[in-house]
Amino acid sequence: MPPQPPYRTLLFDLDGTLIDSIGLIFASYNHTLRVHRGEERDDDFWLAKLGTPLRSQLAEFTDDPLEVEAMATTYREHNHGLHDELVRPYDGVVELVRELDQRGTELGLVTSKSRRGARKGLDLIGVRDCFRTLICLEDVQQHKPHPAPVLAALERLSVAAEGAIYIGDSPHDLISGRAAGTATAAVAWGPFPRAELDACEPDHWLEHPSDLLALV
Repeated sequence: MPPQPPYRTLLFDLDGTLIDSIGLIFASYNHTLRVHRGEERDDDFWLAKLGTPLRSQLAEFTDDPLEVEAMATTYREHNHGLHDELVRPYDGVVELVRELDQRGTELGLVTSKSRRGARKGLDLIGVRDCFRTLICLEDVQQHKPHPAPVLAALERLSVAAEGAIYIGDSPHDLISGRAAGTATAAVAWGPFPRAELDACEPDHWLEHPSDLLALV
């Protein structure tokens, strides 16, 4: 049986969960492909890869490690240059995070994004100080859907999976949290079809960020 509420530790994904950055992510990938390959892919192609590390996605287009690095640089320059203009928090997210922090709930971030990118997103919406730990690309060798990132967050916070829940928008998030032994919650406001997330059997559905308050 998965952990049951009330949960003492809440772990969040970032993109598609706290911040609406999906359009920028897709645009940055296609900008990178245009520059290095003269081509693009549709949104469904990129959606299927959302939440996995940048370099592993780019490595699908070349076997040359140097070119992967060059493509990653192109991506980051485009993404970071437009980040603050195009990225926004989802409605109710900032209020939720601040309320949870005021209650003394332990909050952690678990993302496949670089630490620089994760901090940039949290700083943009003004909630970085609410998070006790950030587990980012650089912190683990294995990435979602592997449980390693979620387990790393639990270890850093010195908490057991039994009192924790991982909240995310993608199948990778739900699979990772379940494998790490936490409860899982799927958000209804992200980019993935509900049926795709239902197939991962999340323990909870959040129709609005404020729904999470009933679980703590």
